[in-house]
Amino acid sequence: MTETTRTTARACAEGRAYAAAGAFSRRTMLKALGGTAVTLAATESVHTQVAMAAPGYTGDVLVVLSLRGGFDGLSAVVPGGDPNYYALRPTIGIPRSRLLQLDNSFGFHPALRPLLPLWQNGSLAVVHGVGSPEPTRSHFHAMAEMERAAPGTSTRTGWLDRTIGLRGTTSDDTFAAVQIGSSTAPQSLAGPAPELATNSLDSFRLLGPTAQKERTRWAACLDELHTTGPETIAVPGRAALAAAARIPGIAPASTTAGYPDSDLGRSLADVARLVKSGVGVQVATVDVGDWDMHDNLGKAGDGWMAEKLTDLSSAMVAFARDLGSRMSGVTMVTMSEFGRRANENGSGGLDHGHGNAMFVLGGGVNGGKVYGRWPGLAETQLVDGALAGTTDYRSVIGEVLSRRCGAGSLSSIFPGLAPVSALGLVRSR
Repeated sequence: MTETTRTTARACAEGRAYAAAGAFSRRTMLKALGGTAVTLAATESVHTQVAMAAPGYTGDVLVVLSLRGGFDGLSAVVPGGDPNYYALRPTIGIPRSRLLQLDNSFGFHPALRPLLPLWQNGSLAVVHGVGSPEPTRSHFHAMAEMERAAPGTSTRTGWLDRTIGLRGTTSDDTFAAVQIGSSTAPQSLAGPAPELATNSLDSFRLLGPTAQKERTRWAACLDELHTTGPETIAVPGRAALAAAARIPGIAPASTTAGYPDSDLGRSLADVARLVKSGVGVQVATVDVGDWDMHDNLGKAGDGWMAEKLTDLSSAMVAFARDLGSRMSGVTMVTMSEFGRRANENGSGGLDHGHGNAMFVLGGGVNGGKVYGRWPGLAETQLVDGALAGTTDYRSVIGEVLSRRCGAGSLSSIFPGLAPVSALGLVRSR
């Protein structure tokens, strides 16, 4: 018997003893494993609790891109038809001659050129003047409230967790809700519903012996260890093992879709792999940071904003190309904790603001249109120097959930959200 096999057998035996004694916790499990390196990669996490049994989900896969740091919707979807825009941004404003004209009022930043075909074929739309009912300019507080999405209530779960929970996902639905690109799940997934968070699919693996024969024994041992003990330990353990066993069978990322060589490109490629594999993903979240542009934002042809928008648009287009006809069952939305102030500052950047723009991409989108009530940029129309939020961001998501994702009443997902007329942003399935 090899030392690895002896250690495995000892771990199984001691693990059963701990479980029988009712003292099974993460710490005692690791102690039972004799201090050996047998766990999922330290950068990965699985959180899951037991939920009610559920029927099969038939709605869209919802992909949420969180643009962390305060995305400036006025730089991305420029109100070139509003003369106040150029008065407020004399050096960083995008000249009207450089805009990719969308209609008489708005145009894309030149770096968003890759998105034009999606706009023209009707699968991409924009909602402008989006805001939160309780605006704040604190990154931490704004992100927490945006992802909790229950202002004025004591609700502490995240809106995506509530969405998944209403579907009654089970502990076997390992891939129902995933965060790709980070081993920490966003606060929108906080709560009792199952979730999986990983830096990448290929990094999610079982650590331990390198020989396949020993790895198989190691996995079997861990599986046995997790058949007993408290559900708070056993259920996520089994989910982690199930994910580690299934991910190697998922086809590799596309080499022809044209993803940019960036964190976002790699993350969206992984999301596409999950969608194409049919493992049952319902919600996928991806964080896109570095939007906090207080200085040196740049101009139309180059600079910080141009580089970020190039990456964003290229990754979104590659994702749609990769999925092809499967985009008919996928809806992607972008969110950010707040927009930026309307006027540029002395450092060629923008300070924290309020109103913003959201992109919505998918096969069920009524695209080629800028939705929402434009609030205007005149001094009397601004809110403390920022674009007003005339459309509650929850109503945008709510329409997607209702028409594309099979949600019934939204009151449990967005408590306190007043009924509003649908924007007509998406078609019903």
